[in-house]
Amino acid sequence: MNYPFLLLLFLSSLNASSAYNAGKSLYMQKGCFSCHGNKLEGLHKYPYLANRAKNYMSYKLKRFRSKISDNQQQEMMIPFAIGLSDKDIDDLTTYMYEFVEEKNKDKYDDSYQVSGDGGS
Repeated sequence: MNYPFLLLLFLSSLNASSAYNAGKSLYMQKGCFSCHGNKLEGLHKYPYLANRAKNYMSYKLKRFRSKISDNQQQEMMIPFAIGLSDKDIDDLTTYMYEFVEEKNKDKYDDSYQVSGDGGS
């Protein structure tokens, strides 16, 4: 059996998971959610980022980091991207590409039942 291959596969899946979590943390720290939303859905005139092509998003972030934009609206991304390392960009784009909406487990409990006749 090819044990080194299985070990490599396992380690790469751990790395992908940590890249996703690191990207998620970075997304929140940098304030990306302010314009692109908590669910990466895009708000108002700002584009959605969820499940976008990883290489395309990496290309765009690296261009913003180099102070290059395609239009005036995109220029606002430059200050956010300037401080990003290649690893940060890889983590962010992993999070964007692999994004899966988490269901809110702590929902309001509306199972309250009135007991008694409602009198005093």
